Amino acid sequence: MTEILAPDEQPSSELPSPLPNSRKRAVRWTVLLLLLGPLLFGGWLSLYALQSGPAKGANAEYTIVVIPPGSGIRAIRSVLSQAGLIHDDIRFLLLAKLLGLARTLPAGEFRLTPGQKPGDVLRQLATAKPVAYAVTIPEGLRITEIADIFAAGAWCNREQFIELSHDAQFIQSLGLSAVNSLEGYLYPDTYLLTRNIKDAKPLIAMQVNRFLKKWSELPQNSEQKMSRHEVITLASVVEKETADAAERPLIAAVFLNRLKTGMRLQSDPTVIYGLSEFSGNLRRSDLKTEHPYNTYLIPALPAGPICNPGQQAIAAVLHPSPTDFFYFVSKNNGSHKFSKNLTEHNQAVQEYQLKKTPPQE
Repeated sequence: MTEILAPDEQPSSELPSPLPNSRKRAVRWTVLLLLLGPLLFGGWLSLYALQSGPAKGANAEYTIVVIPPGSGIRAIRSVLSQAGLIHDDIRFLLLAKLLGLARTLPAGEFRLTPGQKPGDVLRQLATAKPVAYAVTIPEGLRITEIADIFAAGAWCNREQFIELSHDAQFIQSLGLSAVNSLEGYLYPDTYLLTRNIKDAKPLIAMQVNRFLKKWSELPQNSEQKMSRHEVITLASVVEKETADAAERPLIAAVFLNRLKTGMRLQSDPTVIYGLSEFSGNLRRSDLKTEHPYNTYLIPALPAGPICNPGQQAIAAVLHPSPTDFFYFVSKNNGSHKFSKNLTEHNQAVQEYQLKKTPPQE
């Protein structure tokens, strides 16, 4: 059977009409953007990465920046641009991500070189070490005096430092047992501190660790029948009695000779340490005041260290000078006159102390 189609249903022999010109142009632009887009983006970013750093501060040797803890890459960009190290440009964020540094930049206080390209700024910050400040703790200071130094530099709270230095649990955690105070164990030295330290714990731990290290390095005396705590206690007395390093082994020998024979140490600094208040003038009544540090009354070492001695004072106790001196008196010039017996000592007192004002009652 032959099917007869209606005129409007006859198959067409014409080809499909071409796309409108507007659609052709859209397709061409889309293809062009897909091909050139990455190149343009790369060039746009490369121009930023290759440009020189801002002129601001370019003549300075370095610029200090502070990156607060928890800062994201946008906050870091703001800090660096305010310091004149980079332009405040969104491309900095993209560059940091492409370099893999957006999430690894550290917090802290850093010294950076101005006038660098943005990529170099990123790399330098990623590897920079925090700025370190030298803080010196002199020999012979008490816990309270060391706390004053750290508090003055805003490194910690003074009261927290003092409290922790007498906290038995904290002291034990530092590796010191049978010690109820860190007096004597806060090693005097110069410490390099970074501004991320705002707490007394790391400061104290740092000093105790330095003490333990220095103690392990000291040559021990097998003939010395004293515990470490006794050595540090006597060393603290030696430290306060003289600032002359050459005299310390002699001073230590005098005190050790006295201890061996049951004599009292009769050290003024120990008396002063045990007083709740000290006006600056040691009185005869002070020498008669009973407390565990008054070596005019007790024929033994004071109850514990009276300051934090340095390595030379500790070494002097471990290795005292071989001598039979039992007395010494100040010459009023920083040195002392040493004597073997009381008669010689009294003569030395008359010779060197006549011009001194007698102790007050």
